[in-house]
Amino acid sequence: MSDVSQRFGDVLVSLGFVTRSQVQEALALQHLTGHRVGEALLSLGYITRAQLQRALSHALSAGNRVALDRPPLGEILVGLKYLEEPVLSSALEEQRQDGRRLGEVLVEQGLVTHQQIYEALGLQQRMMAQPDEVEAAPPETRDGLRGVRVMVVDDSTLACNLVEQGLSILGYEVQSWQDPFLALEAVGTFKPNIVLTDLEMPGIDGAELCRRLKLGPSRALPVMILTANDEDVQRVGGLRAGADDYIHKGVSMDELAARMENILKRTNETDRIRRLFARYTSDAVVEEILKSGEVVLSGEKRDVTVLFADIRNFTSIAETYPPEQVMGLLNGVLGRLTDAVLAHGGTLDKFLGDGVMAVFGAPVAHDDDAARAVRAALQMMEAVREQNISGEHVAPLELGIGINTGLVVAGSVGSARRTEYTCIGDAVNIAARLCSLAGGGEILVGASTAERAARAGWTSELLPPVRLKGKAQPVPLYRVTIPRSADFS
Repeated sequence: MSDVSQRFGDVLVSLGFVTRSQVQEALALQHLTGHRVGEALLSLGYITRAQLQRALSHALSAGNRVALDRPPLGEILVGLKYLEEPVLSSALEEQRQDGRRLGEVLVEQGLVTHQQIYEALGLQQRMMAQPDEVEAAPPETRDGLRGVRVMVVDDSTLACNLVEQGLSILGYEVQSWQDPFLALEAVGTFKPNIVLTDLEMPGIDGAELCRRLKLGPSRALPVMILTANDEDVQRVGGLRAGADDYIHKGVSMDELAARMENILKRTNETDRIRRLFARYTSDAVVEEILKSGEVVLSGEKRDVTVLFADIRNFTSIAETYPPEQVMGLLNGVLGRLTDAVLAHGGTLDKFLGDGVMAVFGAPVAHDDDAARAVRAALQMMEAVREQNISGEHVAPLELGIGINTGLVVAGSVGSARRTEYTCIGDAVNIAARLCSLAGGGEILVGASTAERAARAGWTSELLPPVRLKGKAQPVPLYRVTIPRSADFS
């Protein structure tokens, strides 16, 4: 026989489990008992059940290159973990006594469901199929799924191969692991787009695997739990561990693929939001936004602390030095100012030529937003001081900062073509005015900011009130004092 049409006995021979003479003996016994080759070899003691399972898994992973001579239904059920080996032996004994079909015996005893029998029978037919009976996905389907990597984790090699073969035909890039610990180690190298895991596995189960993924660097990786267990406790346990979906092993590959596509669409949208906010705020704030799911972008009243920072003498520098040197200097300074904002959980609202506007308290609020803003301002001053020490053959830079706390309207502002997340209100205007009043190396803050920052240990000096444009009464004014032992972190 050719490799393409070899039967199960040849598979066992190729794996080194039996000899050809033993296969011939089993075939002779098959004519007398009606057993399949694998069952006959098992009854003769020439192979173990584990070897039989390995041969079935090998045949399935070989796909349309191997056609089997009707692999035993019971062994497929064991391989899919729908049935325990001792239970199968007992059911086979009862089958031999009354002559009924194995599936009828198992369902009647409540050992498996009709759905599980149908799934095993379908797999049995696939493993018997000839090469021209196996249809590959059309080219356009493969192109649409190219690059989508699926990690399958199941201690059953037969179940792994079943899913791996089915999804590969649909165009996915699939790899499987029988050891969940090895699967966790491989996440960083394989970089899957989605993980499909069995629920009941030795060592750590699917729920624990999911929990570890969601608590680690791969917390954004979607996880689907595939299981034959229909108990609510098991299903709920997997979902509480952070699983994105729960699906029965018996579903068709088309339904499994459709569920995966829906999850991947949601994940892509989450990634889009993450990339959007990563431009404005720290990774910690982004994760908090995604975790809470309660951030409002359309506009809401928020109590925030607004910071404006501006390079005082940048215009004269720009008129003195070559454009490329000026641009390099500006990018370097603005980068340091941005780092200070993000390091303390603020949101970068916008760049203002040679300055920045930052918000602390939107879209995510903290109890110490005013203190965070002051720490960020002090870090900005230190960054400019270091910039001046480093030289770069330009005049020393001078930074002025204004900070104010109060109610604003925070949300996305703009048109259908372009929007930006920003804050609007009187508190913002006052912060901008304070920044304009600040001299080089000076941090001016409003009364509310000074009061809240004082709770965190920052001191400020009371200055004479100032009249600001648009305000009928003078506004209290404070200057932040920088202690020699200031901790900018």
